Amino acid sequence: MVCDAGHRHWGRFGAAGLLLRHGDCVLLAHRVWWSHHGETWGIPGGARNSDETAQQGALREAVEETGVDASRIRLTGETVDDHGGWSYVTVHARLDTDRAPALEPTDGEATELRWTPVDDVSDLPLHPGFAAFWASDDAVERLP
Repeated sequence: MVCDAGHRHWGRFGAAGLLLRHGDCVLLAHRVWWSHHGETWGIPGGARNSDETAQQGALREAVEETGVDASRIRLTGETVDDHGGWSYVTVHARLDTDRAPALEPTDGEATELRWTPVDDVSDLPLHPGFAAFWASDDAVERLP
């Protein structure tokens, strides 16, 4: 998909990712080397289907990529990055469990999943889109 600014993006109907928080940590995925912006860290997510909302797409992708129990996820908000004709939606969520589960990548798109302390996220080599979101003034303030 090419947005109005002439940039190429994955997902004909846009894309969405799940920023999942548990305590003072967020769930990050280390992208496989062969993927777009491989070897970087970001949130689970991907292309939306034509018949799903951003929240549905983000939740579906997170479950597919991490095996996280969807029934324990509480959606709390979203941030839209509109590129004109294409958008990426970061869906904010909280995991309602006493302990963060140990998760393993389930679909080959990530080499590692990590519950990362909020204060340590910026120390990782981040996917450029997620890095821009994370550096925004209200990113951490909007965490659930």
